[in-house]
Amino acid sequence: MLSVFYNTKPIMSTISYSTTHNFTAADLESLFLSVEWSSGHYPEKLVQAMQGFKTVISAWDGSKLVGMICVMDDSVMNAYVHYLLVRPEYQGQSIGRELVAQVKEKYKDYLRIVVVAYDKEINFYANCGFEKSTDASPMFITTLWT
Repeated sequence: MLSVFYNTKPIMSTISYSTTHNFTAADLESLFLSVEWSSGHYPEKLVQAMQGFKTVISAWDGSKLVGMICVMDDSVMNAYVHYLLVRPEYQGQSIGRELVAQVKEKYKDYLRIVVVAYDKEINFYANCGFEKSTDASPMFITTLWT
């Protein structure tokens, strides 16, 4: 288990990072609904989904799941960031940046790391080194509403 510790200032907590793929449905439901993602209404499916990701890095404040990043990859060239979320009360403490930094380090030898960013998140990802495509658009088939 990978753990990195540092003190965050706004709520004076110690955040640790883990590469576990094992989460309770309650932990995932709470985290996903905290950012108003509709997938949080399917916590048992989220538990199963975590098992399928190649990379999962989670952020913890003690026993509280406060953030995570999940990545799928082809083992050689392309890595796709599927989830990156941080509880609203922990945002602005560089937790998201640290999660992205750990993914960038893990996939530094890959030719491409991809993320589909919602418009309100583009600046965050740009500050993490991602570039907005000028000739491609994300497309979905989904029953989720967020």
